[in-house]
Amino acid sequence: MGISLQKGQRVDLTKGNAGLSTVVVGLGWDQVQGGGPQVDCDASVVMLGDDSKLHRQEHIIYFGNLSSPDGSVRHMGDNLTGAGDGDDEQIFIELARIPADVHRLAFIVNIYDCVNRGQHFGMIQNAFIRVVNNANREELLRFNLTENYSGRTALLVAEVYRHQGEWKFSAIGEGTNDPGLKDVIRRYV
Repeated sequence: MGISLQKGQRVDLTKGNAGLSTVVVGLGWDQVQGGGPQVDCDASVVMLGDDSKLHRQEHIIYFGNLSSPDGSVRHMGDNLTGAGDGDDEQIFIELARIPADVHRLAFIVNIYDCVNRGQHFGMIQNAFIRVVNNANREELLRFNLTENYSGRTALLVAEVYRHQGEWKFSAIGEGTNDPGLKDVIRRYV
């Protein structure tokens, strides 16, 4: 079991894990029982420059664009329900292959078609993000999103970022009222 993080905490990913090259970022959630129609949460990654801005549309990795152009970030596909235990959506990241002009990976979860469906994160429980070493399947860290996100329709979950040649993880856990991914992305342009 890895480090359990609180909102706002930052931790080294590569510094204390020599040879760490590929990680799996798992995101998971459960629907509150009796919460009505299935809530379709979507995990996405936005690859940002050193100015924390998005420079290329193809650096938005989500169910409609499963891989970065260089293949360093790969989304393993959409989960429509969040049913079952463990990760609901997974993203593979080859840290050494991330282009030099990409300094941050922002992880976002939003609710698909939330406005039309009248859904929000108050209908979701047990949300988390975790980072696993792909080589040995060891969980390096986990951030459980325990805050009440009722009324919120998107979450800025966490960032993986470069710092002095190493990769770090920042637990953000900020809820927004953005109705869709394209609205969340506007924060980065």
